[in-house]
Amino acid sequence: MKRYSVGVVGAMGAVGTEMLKILEQRDFPVGNIKPLDVKENEGKKVYFNGREVEVQVAQEGAFGDLDIALFSAGEAASCDLAPAAVSEGCIVIDNSNAFRMDSKVPLVIPEVNPEDVMWHEGIIANPNCSTIQMLVALKPLHDRYTIKRIVVSTYQAVSGSGLPGILELEEQVRAYIENRELKVKVYPHQIAFNAIPHIDTFTDNAYTKEEMKMVHETHKIFHDEKIRVSPTAVRIPVIRCHSEAINIETEKPIEAQEAKEVLSKAPSIKVIDDISANVYPLAAELKGTDEVYVGRIRQDFSVKNGLNMWVVADNLRKGAALNAVQIAETLIKYKKV
Repeated sequence: MKRYSVGVVGAMGAVGTEMLKILEQRDFPVGNIKPLDVKENEGKKVYFNGREVEVQVAQEGAFGDLDIALFSAGEAASCDLAPAAVSEGCIVIDNSNAFRMDSKVPLVIPEVNPEDVMWHEGIIANPNCSTIQMLVALKPLHDRYTIKRIVVSTYQAVSGSGLPGILELEEQVRAYIENRELKVKVYPHQIAFNAIPHIDTFTDNAYTKEEMKMVHETHKIFHDEKIRVSPTAVRIPVIRCHSEAINIETEKPIEAQEAKEVLSKAPSIKVIDDISANVYPLAAELKGTDEVYVGRIRQDFSVKNGLNMWVVADNLRKGAALNAVQIAETLIKYKKV
């Protein structure tokens, strides 16, 4: 089997760390691994396949010996370094928002639109974490019933803001217990014991950028701009795993029990739905897992062809690192690397 030289940009961050773990766990055919990060982390060590590997600086000239680079260092770094990496002969799989809506860049979820890797020109974009888990859950239903409208409310973990978000929640909880002032830095309001309906900045239409990502990315990935998408994105005091309440309206008649059977047979989806025993997907129980979990599947009686569901996935794995690695696997499958 051919083996590949793989770089991870942002290797010391939360998503980069997961990328390294997942490459190892999935036995990706890595011939050489190259962890890359900011200058301050140069020389630090990461473990990969039982050995220590030194972190190098992510900069121009660092990509010439790589076949694939998984980027998880943020939008600014991607804008600066991804084109350079491509010019040095490396394929970039980018986890930031930098290229998602670029018409020349495929936006890929391997369970949904794997064939789009075929037309890449050096960069492939990883979708937003909330979009990924939503569309993995909706793709088999869209194929069967044709979705025409989606109403989604997300309940997103603080790890979506990286380590600063996690630390802020932990510190606020400690301060609350110790009856100290709760200091706010990362979020516009206290996140401990709260729900903040505000992720990213607001746009002119009163939706946030996070919400509009779900609209535009759904259209691009499903190749259908006619689907109406109405999102509300909420940050909640959970460390890891995003949850979503999703309502769909379809063109063809849809029944809850049949939809449950369709979802049960779909790739990367696990149905957890036994309300008689209070069994449904829970963020606290699903961290570190790779599937998209669906429960509370029930008829929406307010419209002709409507369905409600509850969807949970690990935002650092399937919502980011795992999807990027699966894109790399898809490139190998289609012989595009």
